[in-house]
Amino acid sequence: MDKGVVLWFTGLSGSGKTTVARKIEEILRQRKYKVELLDGDEVRKWLSPEAGFTREDRTRHLIRVANVARLLARNGVIVLCSFVSPYIEVRKRIREIVEKEKIPFIEIYVKCSLEECIRRDPKGLYKRALRGEIKHMTGIDDPYEPPPNPEIIIDTENNTVEENINIILQNIQKHIRL
Repeated sequence: MDKGVVLWFTGLSGSGKTTVARKIEEILRQRKYKVELLDGDEVRKWLSPEAGFTREDRTRHLIRVANVARLLARNGVIVLCSFVSPYIEVRKRIREIVEKEKIPFIEIYVKCSLEECIRRDPKGLYKRALRGEIKHMTGIDDPYEPPPNPEIIIDTENNTVEENINIILQNIQKHIRL
């Protein structure tokens, strides 16, 4: 594989983006692919530690991530990006950054209702946002705009992790020989 691929997982906090992305990463590594997982919580610490969660800060941060993903994919890495990335307009810009170098960009919508994400609340963010301790929480006082035409949709509320992994693996085979 000369160039890599960017798999962009988008969905609400708590939807299961990172859980599924980590399993995909594990499978691809076992198959000897060069893989990098860029996870929102981890990447923010080293790429944009100054960024808050306003629309402007999120946009700037995600554009930086898109450029990192593009550089990695340009060098044959399969890049798994797990970010809430709530705005359609910003995801469109991310796609343009990646695809301008003829690198495949696969948007994966990790579908899960807000109610289920609030129930799961693995980091306690929704509880804090509902008490007013966190501002600009996607789904609470900031919008999440579902992608109108993602390449892949997985439903983490109604499907098992294994079912969702199989959906992704079946759909990426035209870009990655599995």
